[in-house]
Parts: sequence; structure tokens; C-alpha cells
Amino acid sequence: MARGRGGQSSDGVRGTGAGPPPAGPIGVAVLGATGSVGRQTLDVIAHHPDRFRVVALAAGTNAGLLANQAVAFAPDLIALDAGASAPRLPAGVRLERGASGLIAAATHPDADIVVVASSGHAAIVPTHRAIAAGKTIALANKETIVCAGELIVPFAAARGVEIRPVDSEHSALWQSLGRAPITEVARLILTASGGPFRETPIARLATVTVAEALAHPTWAMGGKITIDSASLMNKGLEVIEAHWLFGIPYDRIEVLIHPESIVHSLVEFRDGSQIAQLSLPDMRLPIQYALTYPEHAPSPCQSLSLADVGTLRFAAPDPARFPALALARQAGESGLTFPTVLSAADEVAVAAFLAGRLRFVDIPEVASRCLADHRPDGSLGFDVIAAADAWARTAAATAIASIGRGSP
Repeated sequence: MARGRGGQSSDGVRGTGAGPPPAGPIGVAVLGATGSVGRQTLDVIAHHPDRFRVVALAAGTNAGLLANQAVAFAPDLIALDAGASAPRLPAGVRLERGASGLIAAATHPDADIVVVASSGHAAIVPTHRAIAAGKTIALANKETIVCAGELIVPFAAARGVEIRPVDSEHSALWQSLGRAPITEVARLILTASGGPFRETPIARLATVTVAEALAHPTWAMGGKITIDSASLMNKGLEVIEAHWLFGIPYDRIEVLIHPESIVHSLVEFRDGSQIAQLSLPDMRLPIQYALTYPEHAPSPCQSLSLADVGTLRFAAPDPARFPALALARQAGESGLTFPTVLSAADEVAVAAFLAGRLRFVDIPEVASRCLADHRPDGSLGFDVIAAADAWARTAAATAIASIGRGSP
């Protein structure tokens, strides 16, 4: 089992829980309620109206949708960015703003489970505060573990708080592991669809358009994650997450291209046997399992028919086509703030690509330059992570300008 620098177990998914289940409906706070995962979380909750109660909702600037959600689910509190317009709210719903509002939602006294579905680094501190308050974490935010796994996972273990993965790949690993001790695991195998460019000639990648990159063959997601899926940067970040969530060394975590997206990940045990979780691609399934664990409750998801699917294909990823995979592994193995730099630089580069200021193939080049130039602090803390994030964004902007001028 992999160990954090403090010698504590980094097997984050196997927390002991914060106590017995609540007697009444389970209180849920949703951070990132207006995003794709947040909306699907509320869809799952609506499917089980007697089982869950929404106590807090948080979003960025989409005040209109958040207000509609407040009408539908009657939370006690909603939180918005400081600059977002003030929505008209039902009576009894309190409005909080900014970072303090996000923390208020994450630590709401009636929240038993906090669904962290917001994007970006702003979710790290609220997640930490929710763990400190003893909340079960249903985690869909990559940055929390990619950038701060060394801090978050041992802290959750020490508090006896479960971190339940919502990403389909990590949920699949969690379900496939079952109660088996981590010492019996030989490999974790994360699957990836390969995105829209898995068979595109490599020379053609330099001229792909934004519309082509956004045309994911399997999943309907937001712009950032869709581009990361096309480059496989998302899969590289998931390797880092898997290392911290399950306490497995990087050399025993692999990625496999699987175009059908039916097998969501596999666990290989020491005896050579492999166990996988299969389902049609529908994020509501891993979301619901994170909410209802350990029960596999009836869900709104369609059942899988392998006879209808017919064929399942697998292939090793081409490192020349997907250089982001190696970059992510390099950053994860380097530790400290290297994963933060990778994540922030990628975010800036993807935004530049979506704005037409950078080629698709230059996204990993920007991240590579930032990693090469980074000189980390000798310690890790939330302030250090925030400083590295800010540095990486400036360095990425400089790299983008340099690449745009054709500089080496």
C-alpha cells in the first residue's frame, strides 16, 4: 500500500465512515450544482425523494439555474460567486457568497454527504473543511486529489471520513475491489474511450478544430473535460487520483483504450484474475452509488445488454498520440506541487485552444514547459498549492505567447 509522506495510509476510499447512517432522509450538499455532474446528481436525488434531502446548493455564476434548483429542491442555503447576480429565491432559502459561501455549503450542519462536483482548485479548501466537519465526501472534482491528495487523503483517513469516488473510472475500481485487501492487488487498469482522435493520423492533429475536439464519441460533458478527454490529459490526472485514492504505486496503474466505454475500469489481483465493472456510459450510476453505498439501489439508468453491444475492443494508448499521459505520470511521481502546475497549466492551455489562440497539439507542450521550469517549495500546504497554481497560470500564459510567436 502506498504511504503518504507522513507515513499514513493513502487508501482514501476505505475510510471507516463518520458514524451510523442518519435516521431520516440523508442530507446532501451539492457543490457545482449547475454543472453537468451537479445536475445529474439532482436528477438521482429526484429519483429517490424519500431517501435524500438537499440542504445546500452551490454554483459559480449561473444564478438563474441555481434559483430554479432552489425552487425544485428547497435547500436551506445556496451559494454563488461574489460577482454573480442575485437571484430571486423562495422564502426561507439563505444566500451566501464567494469562498465563504462555498465553505458554508460544504459544512452545512444538516449535510451528511457533500457532493463535490464543482470544477477547479476552488473546491480544495471547502472539501478539507467538510472532512473536518465529519461529512462523507462524494468526489467528482479532480483537482482536490490531483493537487492536494497528499493532504486530503491522510486527513480523511485520520478523521474516519469516507471519500467516495464519483468519476466512473474510480467508482469502477472501488466497486471491483470490493472488500479485498489492497495488498492483494497487482494492478489497477483505467479505461479510456480514446476520444475523437484515437484513429486520426498524428500529422492531422496539428490542424484539428475546436468543434472536432469537442465531438466526444461517448460522453456528453463540459468543454474543458471534453478537450482533456481528447488529449487523454484527463486519464493522466485520473492516474494521479487512483494513486492517492487506492494507495497503489504509479508503476502498478495502467491505462487501456476501450472505445465502447462499457468496461469502466479493472482490478487485477495477485493471482492473475481481473474484476471489472461494466455499464452503459451514464454518470448517474456512479453518482448514485456514491450516495447509496453500500447499496446498489434501483436507478434511473438503462440496463446494459452485452448482446446488443456485441464487441468490446481494447488497445494500449499510443504515447506519440497522447503525450499528456506521460506528463501526468511524471508530475505525479515528482509529487509536491508538480501535479498542481500540470493541472493549472492544462486549464490555461485548454482555454487558449477553445478561444482559437493555440493548436490542439500545443496543449501538452504548454504543460511540459511549465513542468520543466517549475521549482517547487520543499513543503506542501494549501497556501503553497495556491501559489503554485498562480505561478503555473502565469507561466502557461507566457508559454502560449511564445508558442504563438513560434519560439522554441
